[in-house]
Amino acid sequence: MLGSRRTLVVTDVDSTLIQEEVIELLAAHAGREAEVAAVTERAMRGELDFAASLHHRVQALKGLPVRVIAEVAEQVTPMPGALDLIAAAHANGHRVGAVSGGFIQVLEPLAQALGLDHAQANELGVRDGVLTGTVEGPVVDRAAKAAALRRWCAADDIKATHTVALGDGANDLDLLTIAGYAVGVRPKPALRNACDGVLGVRRLDTVSAALGWS
Repeated sequence: MLGSRRTLVVTDVDSTLIQEEVIELLAAHAGREAEVAAVTERAMRGELDFAASLHHRVQALKGLPVRVIAEVAEQVTPMPGALDLIAAAHANGHRVGAVSGGFIQVLEPLAQALGLDHAQANELGVRDGVLTGTVEGPVVDRAAKAAALRRWCAADDIKATHTVALGDGANDLDLLTIAGYAVGVRPKPALRNACDGVLGVRRLDTVSAALGWS
């Protein structure tokens, strides 16, 4: 498939690299988890524009104290086998990045803990110690995820054909389409046609095993 060539692995975060949906954990603090989860599900199926749906969901977080971000960051748990995949990639001289439609305030400590080489996500607006209910700057949508893969390929001197991408929802479509090998992690139907391989269970060490890294 990719042989021994230096490879870049780029993974989605929510419900792919980690088991949770971070925005739903945040929304639980505002008593609006069910409402936000329903919108997230529709967005991941490709029924809603991702950027518009994100702005709508983030509005539900307005007024939450900024401390809830750290509390949620402590709640997230890596997907089974995620640590093994990252360790196997690094042991074989490869690189690993995570790009998320979630939030950098949660992804940054996670990336540091997991030893990721690259990370990109949205930034939650914060003012006077509370969430503003907005996203700062451009939304990390499906096009931005693909752009991140290209940018990290350039930085690491790796061809796009020598990449592996993992995702589960419609906003991962562009990322998986341009990757050398696309892995759907229990993917939504909107993503299935872009997948070269599909994981029926959320266990990421099967990816490193399939690639011959472990």
